[in-house]
Order: sequence, then C-alpha cells, then structure tokens
Amino acid sequence: MAEDNLRAAGAGSGLGTWFDHHLYSLVASLGRVFRKPGAALLTVSVMALALALPLGLWLVLGNVERLAGNVERSREISVFLRQDVADARAAALAGELRARSNIAGVVHVTPEQGLASLREGGALAGIVDAVGEDNPLPHLLVVTPAGDELMVAGSLEQLPEAEQVQHDVRWRERLDGWLRFGGRVSWVLAVLLGLGALLVVGNTVRLDIQSRREEIGVLQLLGATDGFIRRPFLYLGAWYGLAAGALAVALLGLAALALREPLATLAASYGSSFALSGIDLPWALAVIAGASLLGWLGAGLVTGHFLRQTRPTGL
Repeated sequence: MAEDNLRAAGAGSGLGTWFDHHLYSLVASLGRVFRKPGAALLTVSVMALALALPLGLWLVLGNVERLAGNVERSREISVFLRQDVADARAAALAGELRARSNIAGVVHVTPEQGLASLREGGALAGIVDAVGEDNPLPHLLVVTPAGDELMVAGSLEQLPEAEQVQHDVRWRERLDGWLRFGGRVSWVLAVLLGLGALLVVGNTVRLDIQSRREEIGVLQLLGATDGFIRRPFLYLGAWYGLAAGALAVALLGLAALALREPLATLAASYGSSFALSGIDLPWALAVIAGASLLGWLGAGLVTGHFLRQTRPTGL
C-alpha cells in the first residue's frame, strides 16, 4: 500500500514538473522574442506577407465565386426568331414551348415591344428614331428552363424558326474553369509561400539555437532529454507563427476595408448591391492557429536536426 502511494506521488510530481516546464518554456520563449524586437519584427513581417498573399487570393476568388453565384441566378435563354416568322406563328411557338415539361416559362417579346424598350432605354433612342417605321427587330422568346439548361438550349437550337439562341451557360462554364484554375494557383502559392515561412522561422530559431549552443551541450551532458531541450524552441516558433498569423489577418482586414467602399460604389453604378466579403472570426482564428502550427513545425524540424548532430556519443 505504501509503495502504491509512493508511485502515485512520483507520477503526480512528474506530471507537475512536466506542466511547469511547459509553462516556463512558454513564458521564457515569449521573453526571448521581446529581447530582440527588431529581428522578431522582421521575421514576423516576412512570414505575415508570405501568408497574406495566398490568403488574399482565396478571399478574392471567394468573392468572385459569390458574384458568379448571383449572376447564375439568371438562367434565361433568349431565342431570336427569323425575320420571316409571322406574329401568329411566334405566338403559337411560345405556347408550344410553355407546354414542355422542362420549360418553366416563356415570355414572348414582339418586335414592337422590343423597339419600345430600346426607345425607353434612352441610350439608343436616337438610333431607333433614325430607323423610322421599318422595325428590324425579330420576335424574341425568353425561355426559363425547368430542367437541364444545356439540354433545353440544345433543343431550342433545333427549332426551324430559331435564328439565334443566346445562353450564358458557356460563359459560366468558362468562369467556373477560371475559378478552378485560380483555386489551384492559390494552393500552389500557399504551399510555396508556406514553405518559405517555414524556412524563415526555422532560420530564426536556428540562430537562437546557435547562441545557446554551449547551454544545450551542458544540458545534454547532464542527461536532459531531447524533448526537454526542444520544448522552449518549439514555443518560440509557435510565438512567431502566432504573431505572423495575426499580422496577416490584420493586413487582409485593412485591405478589405480599403477596397469595400470603392467596390460598393462601382457595383451600385451597375445597379448591383454586391458588397465585398471580408474575414470572419472563425476564418481568422483558423489562420492564426495554422500559422502557429507552421511556426511550431519549422522550429521542430530545425531543433531536431541540431540535436541529432550534437548528441554526445555514448548517451
């Protein structure tokens, strides 16, 4: 019974020592950051810029995709009929299309209605008046599909009365392709610049290790474990990563704030209420946590390599 109590006390003491050393390493590594503010600021700034570039590209792509989503709500297909199609046939064709199960609705715009719409628009009023009584506009059927847009557009192109079928699906497909390409570019940049940030924090931690080389050698001779020696440097890298992540989020927030008003004004000139979407709190916390992990990994790689090279023989 007494032996069990001694083992429990030893385990509790070991756990407390482990926790105390973690706490000491956390605070001491933060103190080492503040002891060299110039070097720390340079490291954090380089890491923050490396993180902000791919993150900013992701934000831009997200806003473009959201704008594309607003555009995609308009699924109408415009069918311009031939000039020789009579009014009665155009009206009958509109009724036939409404009866199809894959078509939700059809709006028949007569040449007279189209000309009146152009005249009311103002920009082309002078040209419309110059035309005189001769109306060059054809009948227009604005079709809203209920099913597959490509299939509906293909069937409309087969109509004998159709002169031209205008549909935005091909434009949207190209836009989706560019968005996918931009997403791939952002991932490549994130990997490359993430490796750059890893090297920056690793080099900074390496310099700190070199300045404490003798201290580390003494600890190794006294039997300190690699984990004990590595721990303060891991927290040092994590502090650099955390500061860099916070600075990157702040830079992106300032950029979004600077661009929001001009973009809103530009969108309003086109009759749109589109507003730039910035950084929300969960996204910002995820960026800071990821940057801290990146700094931790960079410090761990450099410290591990150093300890393998300097481990005394016979230990």
